Formats: sequence, C-alpha cells, structure tokens
Amino acid sequence: MKSKLLAVFVSVIGLCIVSSPIHAHHGSSVYDSKSLTTLKGTVTDFQFVNPHTELYFDVKDASGKIEKWAAEASSLTTMARFGWTRNILKPGDQITVEGNRAKNGSYTMRLHKVVLPSGKVTTLDRGEDYADQ
Repeated sequence: MKSKLLAVFVSVIGLCIVSSPIHAHHGSSVYDSKSLTTLKGTVTDFQFVNPHTELYFDVKDASGKIEKWAAEASSLTTMARFGWTRNILKPGDQITVEGNRAKNGSYTMRLHKVVLPSGKVTTLDRGEDYADQ
C-alpha cells in the first residue's frame, strides 16, 4: 500500500515538474500587419511595465479634434534591450510613432518605431515583414 501511494505521489510530482506551466499569449491578429500608420502626437502617459509597455498620446485630426491613442509595445525587458528606460518619454513630449493600427478602427496600434523628442529613431523590430518598408 505504501509503495503504491509513494508511486502515485512521485508520478504527480514528476508530472508537475515536467509539465511546466504554458503561458497563453494573445497574438497580433487584431492589428493590420500589412501596413504601417505614422502619427505625430503628444505623450500623455508612458507605462514601462509587463506584460507590455504602453504608450498613450494625443493626436490632432484634420479638424483639430484630439484623438486619444494607445500603442502597445513589447515587455519592459525587451524594450530595455532596445535601449528604453522608464524615463525615455514623459508627458508633453512631442513624438512621431509608427505602428500597425487596430483593424477595428479604434485609436490603438502595435508600436513599431518612435521618433523621440531628441530626434533619435527607436525601432522595435520584432522580425516581421512590413509591406510599406
């Protein structure tokens, strides 16, 4: 009896060790990966956090109306590899962003490139091919 219980216990522990948790992750299918959109705007917030760094900025449309945009980037670890820090952007900074806009027409995008206030261009190349390049 003890050996059967021990065998079950060892099997359960073994399965737990071997089958490390698989983390589900959303894809990028909500974004138009065939084209890039370029916008000039003013930073309102920058969240250098996991699971994705988020950039919020205001853009004036042709009539002068303010559009509130959000851009999703990679994790802060990946962004740090690209040279980003939590202080790279601050509210009021004038920037130009390029990314894949959401297919649903909302003011959201998957970030691809940012021209910082200093004029430095930061590209977040994830290895994809872009039709407009």
